[in-house]
Amino acid sequence: MKILMNYLRIACLLMVSCNVYSAPVKISQEQAASIALQINAGRVLGVKRKGNAYQVKILLSNGEVKITQVNVNSGNVK
Repeated sequence: MKILMNYLRIACLLMVSCNVYSAPVKISQEQAASIALQINAGRVLGVKRKGNAYQVKILLSNGEVKITQVNVNSGNVK
């Protein structure tokens, strides 16, 4: 019984700590792509999250690849 209680305590601590450290995301990858396309018209090749920003890779009409950073929380372009 004592071992079971210890496992339950550890499980509860892990659940609480995961929620404390996860930062809320206010915009989705699709929204980040849409914001980036307003700055650079083209075709979205991919979207990756790096820290507090989405990196949106866009293929421009001239063949150039442009990477636009969009803030995860505010949607501002860096």
